[in-house]
Amino acid sequence: MKPSPKLLGIILGIGVLAMSSATIFIRLAQGEGVPSIAIAAYRMAIATAAITLPAVSQQAWRTYGKLTGRDLGVLVLAGMLLGMHFAVWITSLAHTSVVSSVVLVTTTPLWAGLASPLILKERTPRLLWGGMALAIVGGAIIGLADWSGGQRSTIFGNALALSGAFLMAGYLIIGRSVRERLPLVPYLWIVYSAAAALLTVWALVGGLPLAGYPPVAFVWLVALGLIPQLIGHTAANYAVRHVSATFVGVTILGEPIGSTILAMIVLKEWPTPLQVFGGALILTGIVLASLAEERKRARVDLQAEPADYY
Repeated sequence: MKPSPKLLGIILGIGVLAMSSATIFIRLAQGEGVPSIAIAAYRMAIATAAITLPAVSQQAWRTYGKLTGRDLGVLVLAGMLLGMHFAVWITSLAHTSVVSSVVLVTTTPLWAGLASPLILKERTPRLLWGGMALAIVGGAIIGLADWSGGQRSTIFGNALALSGAFLMAGYLIIGRSVRERLPLVPYLWIVYSAAAALLTVWALVGGLPLAGYPPVAFVWLVALGLIPQLIGHTAANYAVRHVSATFVGVTILGEPIGSTILAMIVLKEWPTPLQVFGGALILTGIVLASLAEERKRARVDLQAEPADYY
């Protein structure tokens, strides 16, 4: 049964609040000496463990048995891209401000919108180019603000956050075709498992310890895996099956705002006027890109409808 619009709004609101808390838990874990790659590994491993019981109860293996080897390979590759996304984005938070990192990593819809026409040989809408232009100007302003900011605000951290957006765009594009043919829980379980496996091996090969941290560090790691990852991302994945991806994408733009407010309250990290202005331009550009995607899909759906004959 399809949920009511009010219920969907509540679910999305809870999801955005949950995702906004990620930066706080990450910074707190980093403050306890946990390396960024280890944080990413714990995030995905905890989320995978939490979703394993629902996956077993739904007999996810039966769903996987209906997929081709290529489909399974696509899902594993999507999971690896997701893991790499979290690795570079979480690392960025050790080198730049919360507002810069979260706003830049949220540019995913722009890169997905630009890459999809290259892959599908479609025309890029002019509205998307306008959104990209605004985002580039906004990114340049944030870079200027961070260049003269402080030790935590660096171009390196911003570049990592932007790389995280590229990787997330690849995850969305690659996994899109198979995702539409899978129930939510089996899809999330195999993708999260692949991401967790990659990050765990990455940490072990890099000689990064996965144990021996203060007890409070594990509190932040468990909270990171359960609240922003399991609750936040699952809420967004659930909602996108009932409303347009554009609506969900624009709603999730509340995450940078929520993260910035939480950083001001918990971490006492205040954004500069230039960061706020640049972030506003980027978010406006993302909204324009999302509108362009919505219009493109509407045209495709209209062309796909059979003609009426009287």
